[in-house]
Amino acid sequence: MDYSLATRLAAEFFGTAIMVLLGNGSVATVDLERTKGSNSGWIVIAVGYGFAVMIPALMFGSISGNHINPAVTIGLASIGLFPWSEVLPYIFVQLLGAIIGQLILYACFKPHYDLTTDTNRVLGTFSTTDATKNNLNGFINEFFGTFVLVFGALGITTAPEFAKGNQMSGFIGLGLLVMVIVASFGGPTGPALNPARDLGPRLVHQLLPLKHKGSSQWGYSWVPVLAPTLAGICAAILFKLFFL
Repeated sequence: MDYSLATRLAAEFFGTAIMVLLGNGSVATVDLERTKGSNSGWIVIAVGYGFAVMIPALMFGSISGNHINPAVTIGLASIGLFPWSEVLPYIFVQLLGAIIGQLILYACFKPHYDLTTDTNRVLGTFSTTDATKNNLNGFINEFFGTFVLVFGALGITTAPEFAKGNQMSGFIGLGLLVMVIVASFGGPTGPALNPARDLGPRLVHQLLPLKHKGSSQWGYSWVPVLAPTLAGICAAILFKLFFL
């Protein structure tokens, strides 16, 4: 079934909002003070983000493709699998969805934000940073993490089984792919793997009157925007060169 652009944009908006709610919600549960999951560990975040991508994929994958990530949208457009005329509308609603998702998350965890005095932990529930304050390391980590994400996603969604209608297993595979990337690449930066997922919540962090705010670290903010975007393009081109 072919869906109108408006319907597909709605799917991208809700999909990105749900992804941020569930993904950053797992971070907030682990890192904020006196939640019932405080300090429960990185595996909770990895599982949370895997399902945060899987659930929207199952909901909206057949409608909009469930990009929920500008790096995916631009990567697909760069190899002719998505129209350039729809790239900016997709990115706009992805960014808006990330902002709305983060605002809802803040409302849900407001007492715990007030109790958390570690400003780095507070920021970590919004956006990413490099653990060693090394932008080059952050760029390398985000680039290769996103490369694996886009390269792997193309492999899953162009497989014959996926094309024949076995899409549920494909969308589950995407969730597992994100889960293992967060578990394996997550130590240095978070990771973002997604410009909208990082930039939208970072804007929210900048604007909210947080009790323990700290810096929004705009000096690092270009890394999780540029590195995933370049990685998405490179991964798509390389996959097309060998497999399409």
